[in-house]
Amino acid sequence: MNFTSLFLSVMVNIFVVLLLSPLFDGFTRKVRALIQSRVGPPPLQSYYDILKLMGKEDLKSTINPLFRFSPYLSVISIAMASLLIPVTGLNPPFNFFGDIFLFIYIITVVGIAIIITASASENPFAYVGASRKMMLHLSVEPILAIALITGAINAGSFKIGDIVSWYHLSGPNVSMLLATVCVFLSLQALIGKIPFDISEAEQEIAEGVLIELSGPKYACLKWANMARQVLFCLVFSQIFIPWPITDSLILNTLIALFKVTIIIFISTLIESLNPRLRIDQALKYNLTLAGFSLTAIFLALLGV
Repeated sequence: MNFTSLFLSVMVNIFVVLLLSPLFDGFTRKVRALIQSRVGPPPLQSYYDILKLMGKEDLKSTINPLFRFSPYLSVISIAMASLLIPVTGLNPPFNFFGDIFLFIYIITVVGIAIIITASASENPFAYVGASRKMMLHLSVEPILAIALITGAINAGSFKIGDIVSWYHLSGPNVSMLLATVCVFLSLQALIGKIPFDISEAEQEIAEGVLIELSGPKYACLKWANMARQVLFCLVFSQIFIPWPITDSLILNTLIALFKVTIIIFISTLIESLNPRLRIDQALKYNLTLAGFSLTAIFLALLGV
């Protein structure tokens, strides 16, 4: 990949994950409103919300520096993680030094940044939200990690580009199909949508992890949550269903956006038609999926 192609790929990934994420959030709000027989906000409302919050006063509930810097860390981490996902072709922009372990590390930092922000806020509702976030984080992210390791075993490489290239050329096998199903079933929990938005739960703990945030910090965490939704949808669509892929950067990007739109639409339907789970129900669901996903690694080691 020459410098021009690398630069374009970086810009496209950042644009899709960060700059388009409020538009996708506006799309979900519109779909949810239509399902509930409401008009709903305009599709660009999420952009307006972020800009409005950026201009609000930044109230500080604590002098803890972690509370001030963690929201910005979450946005930066998501931007870095986006560069390890192929959007414009078979290889992500930073495929030359990034592998699945780096990706898992970075997305873990995103979740930890939110937990640190809540824990440092000195609010009891935030503490409850942080503890729930930690339990969900520890139960659902291993499912994605196991699925990625399954792909690495099949491809004989830990680089995400090599996994996508192998899967695109070789087609699905039993272990990858099982890994794909497990990731799909855990996707709602990965993006933190109902019925898995237990760490925020407005009616129970008043948005929990977000309760003490205001101004730019609140804008950053809301933006990070929007971008995380797009990021994990891209992970599923580009790594676990990487078809079709063409030689055109523009066409590949449009295909990726189309797949993400479909996945987000399905996620919104699930969000609109299901009640919130209790934390014990969510943990039982995630741990059961994690157990099934371990079977995928065993099958991959057998070459199936």
